[in-house]
Amino acid sequence: MTTYKLIRPDDLRLLDDAAAVLNAGFDTLPEFEPEADSTTLHATLQTLAEKLQDNYPYAHPLYAGQMLKPPHPVARAAYQLAQWINPNNHALDGGRATSALEKEAVAEIAAMFSLTPFLGHLTSSGTLANLEALWIAGKERPGQRIVGSSEAHYTHARISDVLKLDYQPLETDDNGRIAVPALQELAASGVIGTVVATAGTTRFGAVDPIADIIDLGHEYGFRVHIDGAYGGYFGLADLPETLKRHYTAIAQADSIAIDPHKHGLQPYGCGCVLFSDPSVGRYYQHDSPYTYFSSNELHLGEISLECSRAGAAAAALWATQSMLPLTSTGEFAKNLSRCRRAAQAMAEDLAADARFALVQLPELDIVVWAVSAETASRASHLASRVFDIAAENDLHLALIEVDVDRLDTSSTIQADQATITCLRSCLMKPEHEAWQLEIFNRLVAATEASLAE
Repeated sequence: MTTYKLIRPDDLRLLDDAAAVLNAGFDTLPEFEPEADSTTLHATLQTLAEKLQDNYPYAHPLYAGQMLKPPHPVARAAYQLAQWINPNNHALDGGRATSALEKEAVAEIAAMFSLTPFLGHLTSSGTLANLEALWIAGKERPGQRIVGSSEAHYTHARISDVLKLDYQPLETDDNGRIAVPALQELAASGVIGTVVATAGTTRFGAVDPIADIIDLGHEYGFRVHIDGAYGGYFGLADLPETLKRHYTAIAQADSIAIDPHKHGLQPYGCGCVLFSDPSVGRYYQHDSPYTYFSSNELHLGEISLECSRAGAAAAALWATQSMLPLTSTGEFAKNLSRCRRAAQAMAEDLAADARFALVQLPELDIVVWAVSAETASRASHLASRVFDIAAENDLHLALIEVDVDRLDTSSTIQADQATITCLRSCLMKPEHEAWQLEIFNRLVAATEASLAE
């Protein structure tokens, strides 16, 4: 019987070969061995390996719950290779090679959005990318309001609170997108400084009507920030024209946040922020002569709120984009389309089965559904049991609380409470397209078991 290998021997051999090349670059130095007790090191790693077994199988296709996508093998190897140097991309003398790699990789992300000119850099997370974008928004539109949908990520309200910015959530339409009429009415009052438009909400995967928001921004003079942390890469995928129109409009946004550690196949610790106006770099200016002495070229720390940042993240991103270019015809884009097709197929199977009630059709690769029952309370109980039973049989889903009125109009579930516990899947792995039927069959088995209790 063939068993699943989380760590493949080939990956380690390739890293060993690359390590030999890296070592050759430093072979002119006198011999030096860092102090390390190999016996203790071995024992510690053995113990750690056992402790790390206490995790869900995030990389396996049967993990279809939270928004977790395994790094590409080249990203893992590149990150580990760079970590032997441990470069710091704050200043060029702390990470000469990786600073250059970061600039190249970020330029490729900007080109994916057709953003030119631009100013941008990597961050340690999408949260930090969004924070920098809203910080600049506050500088550019002082005293004016930040507006996002009620389905925008909760981080925007928290960031606004930290930055002492006025933030207002707006209602959404039936599909979880910001309601354009409500936005236009508020914009007419002149209070809006920046609108956060989400390219893929983290609850339902809904894409705000970005093109319409951009048009309103031109009409009423507000800035537009795109939170594409989760769904920003989908502009490369095979999308219907209605969605493609909104992704194309991102090129006209004032700022963009994206998380390469989601669909960009990177380890955690890799976000990215982009600005369409390079002159906003003036807000970052500061004096740090002891770190910026090695070159008159732009140091990444001069356009970032963060100081020390892992250069290894830039190395991993550059290697991945070198192997899988960000083009609409390449393997990277095709794999995004496979994820979306997996979600579409899952939704079709759920909608055709009376045991389930679909919340809405997926726009990207997130699917949300309820277990059919007479009442919302009973359906919530069943969903929790399905979640547990499925996990016992190696299928890992997620739970989410949804307003009962968000269910499809064909649902017969009675609203004996305001919210209903639903099941949620992020089908973020391209392999999910081939595994979708297996996932659905295991879901059905878990559902039948819960109904029989």
